[in-house]
Amino acid sequence: MVPYPNMTIHESIKAGIPDAMRAKDEVRLRTIRSLVTAMTNEVVAKKRKPDEFLTDDEAIAVLKRAANQRKDSIEQFEKAGRNELAEPEKAELVIISELLPAQMSREEIEVVAKAKIAEMGADKSKAGMVTGAVMKDLKGKADGGDVKAVVDALLG
Repeated sequence: MVPYPNMTIHESIKAGIPDAMRAKDEVRLRTIRSLVTAMTNEVVAKKRKPDEFLTDDEAIAVLKRAANQRKDSIEQFEKAGRNELAEPEKAELVIISELLPAQMSREEIEVVAKAKIAEMGADKSKAGMVTGAVMKDLKGKADGGDVKAVVDALLG
């Protein structure tokens, strides 16, 4: 995931700029710069100084937002038949995915979901509540779509 283990995610992404420049990796450089900008904007939006760093949870939220934006762009470009525009977005999505913490598998999510369903005594009508509770417990370790699919399958 993060190339510099004793730094926060935000710090290590920012520290990746010189590495990308030295490697002459234009896609990685462009992606990292856009992520650093998004994170700085998030810091400012939280009414902190621009030179401060986000916590890891805040940085993960920004990374997920960036990944979702890339996915949406890819989908829109492909629908419009503009594959030449979708390709750079796909390349950036790969880099962003590398920076995100590893996501849990459906099997791992299922274990947590089963425990939460038993704890809540939930039935099909409370699928949304169970999904929300599982997402809260997993705090960014699992994709929301996967959690919803697992919970729906278990309660369906």
